[in-house]
Amino acid sequence: MKTVKRLASALLLALACTGVHAGGLMTNTNYHIAFDRMFARGATFDIDAAYSNPAGLAWGHEGLQLSLNFQKPWQMRNIETTHPLLQPMYGSQTHKFEGKASAPIVPALFASYKQNRWALSAMIGIVGSGGFVKYDEGVPMFNVMLGSMLAANGITPEQYQLDSEMKGKQYIYGGQLNFTYRLTDCLSAAVGLRANYYDGYYRGHVVAGQHAVLGELAALRLDVDQRGWGFTPLVSVDFHQGPLTVAARYEFRTKVETENETNLLAADLGQGVKELLSVTNPAALQRVGEMLGPKMAPYQDGVKTRYDMPSLLTVAVGYEFTPRLRAAVEYHFFDDTHAKMAADRQKELKHGTHEVLIGAEYDVNDRLTLSCGGQRTDYGLSDTYQQNTSFACDSYSVGLGAAVKLTEKMRLNVSYFCSLYSDYTVETANYQNTRLQGTDVYSRTNHVVGIGLDYKF
Repeated sequence: MKTVKRLASALLLALACTGVHAGGLMTNTNYHIAFDRMFARGATFDIDAAYSNPAGLAWGHEGLQLSLNFQKPWQMRNIETTHPLLQPMYGSQTHKFEGKASAPIVPALFASYKQNRWALSAMIGIVGSGGFVKYDEGVPMFNVMLGSMLAANGITPEQYQLDSEMKGKQYIYGGQLNFTYRLTDCLSAAVGLRANYYDGYYRGHVVAGQHAVLGELAALRLDVDQRGWGFTPLVSVDFHQGPLTVAARYEFRTKVETENETNLLAADLGQGVKELLSVTNPAALQRVGEMLGPKMAPYQDGVKTRYDMPSLLTVAVGYEFTPRLRAAVEYHFFDDTHAKMAADRQKELKHGTHEVLIGAEYDVNDRLTLSCGGQRTDYGLSDTYQQNTSFACDSYSVGLGAAVKLTEKMRLNVSYFCSLYSDYTVETANYQNTRLQGTDVYSRTNHVVGIGLDYKF
C-alpha cells in the first residue's frame, strides 16, 4: 500500500511541462525573428530592442515603427528507461517514452516611438514557457511504480491492461512598456514594466484495469487548471560611441502565484481490491485513505502554487567593423536558485542558468542582410532536479536567416534555428522505490522557423 501512496504523490506533485523556447527554465528570450537568425541582440538599436535593449532605442528610428513576428516550433522530449519491470510490459527492459512538445504559431508584436532624446516602446508576446507536451504512453516513473505494486501482490502485466497518459500546458503571456531617455551624447537609460499572465493545465491518468476477477485495480486521475499574475520591473543602460556599443539590462524577479481550478482529482484503489482488503486486511485499507488525503491536498481547488520568473542580467557588446558588417557577444544570467518553483525545486539546482551568445550580420547589398549566431545554455542541473514529467538538458543552439528590404519602409525577416541538447542520464539503485536498479536517459530536440515584418513610418 505504500507504493500506492508514492504513486499518487508523484503524479500529483510532478505533472508539469516545459515550453519550447530559447532562454532560462521559466523565461523566453526569442520573440523577434532577428533573435532567431542572430541570437546576440542585446546591443541592437532596431525595433526588437523594445525587449532586448530598451535603452538602445535612443539611437533608433526617429518616429514610429512596428513589427509583427510569427514563429513555429517543434520539439521532442524523450525518456529512455531501463528497468526489469519494463520487460513484461513492453517486451524489453529498455523502452523509449516519447513526449511530443509543440506550440501553435507563436506571435509577438513590437512598437516604438522616438522623438529627439526620448522614446516609448512596447512588446507583447509569450514571455515564459510557451508550449504543450504529451506522453501517449505516460511516463516510466508511474508505469513502473504501478507495475511494482501489482507484482508484489502476484498480479502480472498479462492479467490487466495499463492505460497511461500525461499531458500539460504552460504559457506566460506578457505585455511590456518602456520609457527611454538619452542622458548624454553617448549614454542612455530606460525603465520598464511587464505584466505577466500565467495560464496552464495539468492532466493525466494511470489506470490498471480489466482484471478478470477484480476489475479496475487502481486508478489515478488529475485535471487541474492554473492561472495567476506577476509583474516585472526592469532597467537598462546603453553606451554608444562610434562603432562600439555596450549595453546591460536587468529584470527583477517576478513573483507568479497561480491558483488551482481543480476539475478532477482522484487516486484510489479499485472496488474489487477494496473489497478484498476489507476482508483480508482492513487496517491497510484505512491507512491508504489516511495517506492519500494529505498528498492530494496541495491540488485541491483554490490551492496556490509558485512559478516565479527569475531575475535576469544581460550584458552585451556590439561592434560595427564596417558599414556592412556588425557583430555582437552577449551574456545572460538567470538567477533560478532564488525563484520559487513548485515543491521548491529551485533548491535542487547547482546554480542559476548561464548563457553565452554570439552573432553577426552582413549587408550583402542595400536590400539583403544575412546573419547567423550561436548560443550555449548551462542550467546547473542535478540528478534530483530532473523529473520524468519536467526535465531540462543543457544545449548549444545555432541559427541563421535573412532580412530583406521590400520597400523603403518595410523589411521582411526569415529565420531558422535548432538546439542541440546533451542527453542527461540518471542512474538509480532503488528506482521509484522498487528496490531494483533503473536508468533514465533524458533527451530533447528543438527546431523553430520564423517570419516577421518590420515597418517604419
